[in-house]
Amino acid sequence: MQNNEKSIVIFGAGKIGRSFIGQVFGKAGYNLTFIDVNTSMVDLLNQQKKYKIVIKSNVGDSSLYLDNLRGIYLSDKEKVAEAVSNAHLVSLSVGQQGLPSAIPLLAEGLQRRRNVHGEWPLDIIIAENMRNTDSFIKNRLKELLGKDFPVENMTGLIETSIGKMVPVMTIKDMKEDPLQIFAEPYNDLIVSRSGFKNNIPQVRDLHPKENIKAWVDRKLFVHNLGHSSAAYLGFAKNNQYRYIYECMEDAEVREQTLAAMHQSAKILQHLYPGEFSDQHLNQHITDLLERFANRALKDTIFRVGCDLYRKLGPEDRFTTPLNGAFTHYKKFNHILKALRAGILFRPTDEQGNYFPRDMPFFEEAKKGEIHILKNICRFSDEFLNVIAPLLHEKKFNFMG
Repeated sequence: MQNNEKSIVIFGAGKIGRSFIGQVFGKAGYNLTFIDVNTSMVDLLNQQKKYKIVIKSNVGDSSLYLDNLRGIYLSDKEKVAEAVSNAHLVSLSVGQQGLPSAIPLLAEGLQRRRNVHGEWPLDIIIAENMRNTDSFIKNRLKELLGKDFPVENMTGLIETSIGKMVPVMTIKDMKEDPLQIFAEPYNDLIVSRSGFKNNIPQVRDLHPKENIKAWVDRKLFVHNLGHSSAAYLGFAKNNQYRYIYECMEDAEVREQTLAAMHQSAKILQHLYPGEFSDQHLNQHITDLLERFANRALKDTIFRVGCDLYRKLGPEDRFTTPLNGAFTHYKKFNHILKALRAGILFRPTDEQGNYFPRDMPFFEEAKKGEIHILKNICRFSDEFLNVIAPLLHEKKFNFMG
């Protein structure tokens, strides 16, 4: 079956699916098949047979079109299974809530693939910002396919570090062209080298890494933490700020964000000795701050900071570095400042609405900061005792 027609099946025709995975492989000559629950999106892809990506940067916008594509409804199990069975690659960019629907379809496609093509492995790029998703998918596939199916041999489960920033588009932009997608110029897709079962595709923007866990945590500890810190500290400084670039143009907010990122980078280096040099991380932080300051992207602090249960939750961008700092005796005061600003984060979207899942968090926050740190962040009593002198201050100076 492995012919010259390269193809990738992309579960999820949303922001990452179209602006990132679609762009990386579409530009490399792959035929794109998008699987999505949004029937209107699928219909438009099939009608127009192309979509536009607008690259937003401070030096001016540019556009590119991808036209080697088709769409399939997620509900059309027969067509999905056929597409998966014949694909050279599959990508998942459906989010945590979409995985339960996608994995059974993957299983059906794998069964058909084995029946038709024998032991031809399927490499699956997991384009999700979730830790240990490869193990979750593998275990679920084993449950669905049974003990006689060689899941280990038939699937390459490839973890990634997704660092591309894709802003929320305005209603006006979406009405103008429902298929167009805005994105920043950055387009590096970092993937696990050892995850592939077939030869690693020779694709320009694909960057295989040996220790993918370290690179996933680099995204969490530096990019995710820095981005959210800018939003939380910016809103604490001036609740009229709407865009991340405004936070970066505020010298105090930028300085505090930079300090938190440097502290977290030091913790990351301790956890992965020899993986990242000072020069590498300093340059990475400098590049990120410049990307955050992209005025043309118009990335909102609402998008960057909302979803507080997740972003302030255990094993995410603040709690993981802070627990690492506590365990390994590293400095963390700037990280803690940003987290505490997050507890008071209350921006609204374009229509003046709060993020729906944040509204229960706001009720929890009325029980006090310690309640959030203990029950949402789930810090240990030992850690809370260490930071108690800070927590008991009458007024916390975010800019101090």
